[in-house]
Amino acid sequence: MKILITGFDPFGGEDINPAYEVVKKVKDNICGADVIKFQVPTAFNESIKRTTDKIKEINPDFVLNIGQAGGRTGISIERVAININDARIPDNLNQQPIDEKIDETGQNAYFASIPIKNIVKAIKNKKIPAAVSDSAGTYVCNHLMYGILNYIYKNNLNIKAGFIHIPYLFQQVIDKPNMPGMDIDTMVTAIETAVEVIVTEK
Repeated sequence: MKILITGFDPFGGEDINPAYEVVKKVKDNICGADVIKFQVPTAFNESIKRTTDKIKEINPDFVLNIGQAGGRTGISIERVAININDARIPDNLNQQPIDEKIDETGQNAYFASIPIKNIVKAIKNKKIPAAVSDSAGTYVCNHLMYGILNYIYKNNLNIKAGFIHIPYLFQQVIDKPNMPGMDIDTMVTAIETAVEVIVTEK
């Protein structure tokens, strides 16, 4: 059994992205599942291509994408991805699509196929704030979540997939007054807990 976990590279003027920093620290094996860690670019289209290429290479049972959501106070397990790109800022390839569909032939939206509410419950049981989120935004995080679920649907693959947003690291909010942060070890525990639920729930 294999789970592919992805994290983005830094973007938006930040010199670090907690997504991949957390992914790097996740255990290599959780509840008997091999954890394959993969960094993806914060870039429209390329993030999907890199991840789907990795899926073809390793044939995982599960895919979990991790992204930064600056301003959120806890761990956000995303419920749905929508078929739209609407970028407030350019991505790392200087692309800034506005009101464009991700896939002209794709569904309007896809729901995560991981057990989102049970993940929230398990993380909260570790005394870490967590909640279901009904919006993954319209930037590269939603783009990748949609792209992976769309790829799985169109290719009729037996893969469960979802997306989790995490807050800023404390070091990122030193010069951001009143902006929430979280320490990396807490976020690692949260993601490992999510993986435990994903790979063990029947």
